[in-house]
Amino acid sequence: MSAGRVVVEADGGSRGNPGPAGYGAVVFDATHGTVLAERNESLGIATNNVAEYRGLIAGLDAAAELGASEVDVRMDSKLVVEQMSGRWKVKHPDMIPLQRQASTLARQFDSVTYTWIPRAENAHADRLANEAMDGAAGDSDAEPEPAAQSEKATPAAPGWMDTTGAPTRMLLLRHGQTALSVDRRYSGRGNPALTEIGQAQANGAAARLAGNSGIAAVVSSPLGRAQQTATAAAKVLGLPVTVHEGLTETDFGEWEGLTFREAADRDPELHRKWLSDTSVCPPAGESFDEVRERILKVRDDLTASYAGSTILVVTHVTPIKTLLQLALDAGPTLLYKLHLDLASLSIAEFYPDGGSSVRLVNDTSHL
Repeated sequence: MSAGRVVVEADGGSRGNPGPAGYGAVVFDATHGTVLAERNESLGIATNNVAEYRGLIAGLDAAAELGASEVDVRMDSKLVVEQMSGRWKVKHPDMIPLQRQASTLARQFDSVTYTWIPRAENAHADRLANEAMDGAAGDSDAEPEPAAQSEKATPAAPGWMDTTGAPTRMLLLRHGQTALSVDRRYSGRGNPALTEIGQAQANGAAARLAGNSGIAAVVSSPLGRAQQTATAAAKVLGLPVTVHEGLTETDFGEWEGLTFREAADRDPELHRKWLSDTSVCPPAGESFDEVRERILKVRDDLTASYAGSTILVVTHVTPIKTLLQLALDAGPTLLYKLHLDLASLSIAEFYPDGGSSVRLVNDTSHL
């Protein structure tokens, strides 16, 4: 008997990207009230995107077995949805045969639509995928490096940490280049726009994040250069940009717009102290200790609002350094010794029991 129109929800994930992977797919009736079929499978070692495509293929197969004529595919993978809709080109060699297989399956139906949905609305398929990943992890001797952990899969705590619960994972993206950063000038509460290079850097970061469909929110500093960078990523992720005032850059006061040398010549003694003492403020500005107090509140806000989720946080060098400092439980000297490039990506995780970890620092491979 024909099932007529059905809804297919599919998901896939990898704990390591590549790492132990699996997919899940569920077929509902047209009202989304009755489950008609479920599919999931462990894939051994594979990437996040391979697993997502395999989930789609399994869902389409199940719909065909049910005799469906119309299929409404819903996935939280922006990459798969856009590629199957024909809006994005398929470039990766691992994806090309999978996209072709899925397209061949789709042609047997009268119509197939593809819709992106937030991960929270894809919970059934996500659960099936995680069950499959659990099986893949049990069958595999491979242990992925923490820095390579998939941004989508719920991460396991590092083996040497006794943390519990799902962490709030923050993908920390620094904004792209501005005219002030070209000349290495202090750029705090001023609001320079991205340069042409800066916009290209933002687009490069967005392209990297496009396949990470597990990102639940994009949160940005209120300053324009950060919002421009965040908007590029939010566009490909299909998410709005949420502004958090606490993510603004340090207020450099009267040093705003000056080079390092110009500030040192203007206030030699104060500048020397500022370079080693986080309690010292620039003239009419903000100390790093004050920034830390502000960022502590930001961390608490974000871990409460997005508990157990992965979020993209687009901000500035000092807030990112401070979040990494908090995650590492490191001393104040880290602020002076850690270098972060423009449009670089870092990853920090904060667990509900107070534990934390850093999985990536200053990655610019997308540039």
